[in-house]
Amino acid sequence: MSLICAGSRFARPAVLYQALMALVLVAPWLSVHADELSGDELGGGSELGAPVSFPGGTFVGGQQASILQQGNANVANLSQNGTSLVGNIVQVGSAQEAFILQQGSDLTAYISQQGSGNQARITQTGSDNQAAISQRGANNSASIEQAGSGLQSSISQSGNGQSVEVRQVR
Repeated sequence: MSLICAGSRFARPAVLYQALMALVLVAPWLSVHADELSGDELGGGSELGAPVSFPGGTFVGGQQASILQQGNANVANLSQNGTSLVGNIVQVGSAQEAFILQQGSDLTAYISQQGSGNQARITQTGSDNQAAISQRGANNSASIEQAGSGLQSSISQSGNGQSVEVRQVR
């Protein structure tokens, strides 16, 4: 399958989205703490919904962040303060907003959006927390707020006009 470009517009956005997701999920610069997540720990076959798989590997201290966007009028804001933090935002489409704020240690956050008019927000404080939001469609809204330690949340929405909010405090 080939991707055909016409100016700055892609003729096959689904192919681009799949390529971006593959890049994000296997990129070595997104590896997380070795004792962090496997696909089964976050939503795999549980009430949390579709499995969310964070990349495994070795991550020693510091912060890692990436933002990948394709489309028009997308907004992304990623702010991290602490140690061993991983944040990732992927947006394909138009007029989408994504925000991640992490403060603490050993935190991982991931937002993936495809469509238009979607909004996502993750705020985490504490330690050893993981959060993921995945949205496909139009005008969806999702929010995760976590404070404490050892917390895991996953939101997966497909469709239009949906809204969900998760708050955990421990």
